[in-house]
Amino acid sequence: MSDAIEKLRNILMAGHGGCGKTSLSEVMLFIGGSTNRLGSVDDGNSTLDYDEEEVKRKISLSTAIHHYFWKNHYVNIIDTPGDQNFFSETKTCMPASDGVIAIMDAVSGLEVRTEQAINFANEFNLPCALFINKMDRERADFTRAFESTTDRIEPKPIMIQLPIGKEDGFNGIVDLVSKKAYQYDASGKATKTEIPSDMLDMVEAERESLVENIAEADDELLERYLEGEPLSQEELISALRKGVINRQFIPVLCGSAKKNIGVDLLANFIVENMPSPVDRGAFPASKGDEEISLAPDPNLPFAAFVFKTIIDPYAGQLSIFRIVSGKLGKDGTFLNATKDAKERFTQLLCIEGKDQKTITEAGPGSIVAFTKLKNTATGDTICDEGNPVQFKCASPLSPVISFAITAKTKKDEDKLFSSLSKLIEEDPSLTISRNTETKETVLSGRGQVHIEATIGKLKRKFNVEVDYKVPKVPYKETIKKKVRVQGKHKKQSGGHGQYGDCWVQMEPMPRGKGFEFVDAVVGGVIPRQYIPAVEKGVIESSQKGVLAGFPTVDFKVTLDDGSYHAVDSSEMAFKVAGSLAFKKAVLEANPILLEPIMKLTIITPDDYMGDIMGDMNSRRGRVLGMDSEGRMQIIKAQVPLSEILMYAADLISMTGSRGEFSMEFSHYDEVPSDLAQKVIASVKQDDE
Repeated sequence: MSDAIEKLRNILMAGHGGCGKTSLSEVMLFIGGSTNRLGSVDDGNSTLDYDEEEVKRKISLSTAIHHYFWKNHYVNIIDTPGDQNFFSETKTCMPASDGVIAIMDAVSGLEVRTEQAINFANEFNLPCALFINKMDRERADFTRAFESTTDRIEPKPIMIQLPIGKEDGFNGIVDLVSKKAYQYDASGKATKTEIPSDMLDMVEAERESLVENIAEADDELLERYLEGEPLSQEELISALRKGVINRQFIPVLCGSAKKNIGVDLLANFIVENMPSPVDRGAFPASKGDEEISLAPDPNLPFAAFVFKTIIDPYAGQLSIFRIVSGKLGKDGTFLNATKDAKERFTQLLCIEGKDQKTITEAGPGSIVAFTKLKNTATGDTICDEGNPVQFKCASPLSPVISFAITAKTKKDEDKLFSSLSKLIEEDPSLTISRNTETKETVLSGRGQVHIEATIGKLKRKFNVEVDYKVPKVPYKETIKKKVRVQGKHKKQSGGHGQYGDCWVQMEPMPRGKGFEFVDAVVGGVIPRQYIPAVEKGVIESSQKGVLAGFPTVDFKVTLDDGSYHAVDSSEMAFKVAGSLAFKKAVLEANPILLEPIMKLTIITPDDYMGDIMGDMNSRRGRVLGMDSEGRMQIIKAQVPLSEILMYAADLISMTGSRGEFSMEFSHYDEVPSDLAQKVIASVKQDDE
């Protein structure tokens, strides 16, 4: 099995939406013999973009997995989404790979999601290569595209190929390592040719630069190179592989998925230069309190991690995992170490796009799947029962936008939470919560398209229909001055009447302190058994404030006097008295509206700092500080929630999708009076 592990490649395809990574993956599956037809995203018959919504939108919404054989190597392709709404999967699936092929558009140059994918690869210490696609397009420019990467990505990008021809005339590639040229016919078949005479000088210059860059990956080679000693072809090839695996540079290749130009050379590069699980080495893990490393050894106890879950309402749950060590047969049991639960499986599956194939054995580095597990979810570690270990999973990207959702029918309401919970198992970048203050069910995700696609899945997969809207802001109310008032409830209606009388002091408390009730009654003017009723009346009335019906917070009530009637007084009467006292006191104590203030962290290239700062001011934001991290600037600010409900789309527009943000609750603060009046008027209008 060790030879099989060394001839295994797990490659994640990543890039900006529209760069052609799924089309490129489809060509690789086709030329590798795994598919008998060339799937097309545009024609809606892609092997990898098979979901109904993906076919409709012509973009990848979810990660797809397939494999092909090339030069006696088994290559797993993990094709991830490029749209920012679904890009979280690129991050969470990346640890399952051993190397990343980042794809970019020859016309657009380096775009933000491709750049971000390379940053993720660095975060997980994964080797990376860059493929400049769409070289046949009008305005495609290899040199300009390459130069767009040189000051934005690390490690250093190095050119290992040059295109022959440009735009519609693009028909071949020069391999700078071997100094060989390949020209392609209309069917994508390559023929080895002489390097075009008008390219000889460029090839010589670029190859000299390449040799220097490759030599830097090996100290001995570099010393010989600097002394003017020639380096053999074998030494360059060996040093190139070493430099890729050690992440000393990012090789840059080029081609056209549409015309099948250069895809075979990319396939060659993957098996020759990208790492096997053996090259990647041991995975860090924990065993109790001990930090350990697990090597890709089939003789070790079984250990794996689930990196993707697919929910099908008919077929059930499909759990896709990467085996780190040990091996599996076609059935058996294992321990879910994350949940401390035993699981049994009866089938071991190989993933082929939307289809699965039963297999009898899998070892280290394999990407395989189980169906219908009861307790296992994305991010869980599964392992041998006698050797429990845990891997740290990749965290999904945080939600950036929220919508309040409501079921269209009572039947849908009963199924809503259970159906959404299953979709969240598929996509951990979604969250669902219940806002007790606004009484809304809130669905949060990576963008409006993300939310809309999720609502579409609810309908298609679970026949649950929902409406969605911008969520309400959970305003609160409070007071600004101290007052003393009487709350008196007296009612006579034959027989026993109702009598409750209390005097209370009401005063503001520091922000965030909530509510405090003080019993300062002396002399028995109010019997002890009625005092809790006064407090209860105050608390219940505070849940719906006098300004706009929002909860009243941060105040103290001191009960210091009152009177009672031996026959007509009751707990209910004093509860009503407490309620009346509260309402009267609030009106006299200068009531104000409070709004939630969020702590916002924005990460952006320096070019957009001015626009973002100006935008923050227009949103009543307060900048707390600025810092830098590599080439990015980090802005920390406090902004009212009402001003940033749809900030995700605005930041994308301001920064050309290069800005990211996260937010968390900070505190409540007073709403300016002019805005408060608008909020109050809006609430009253809605209530009419």
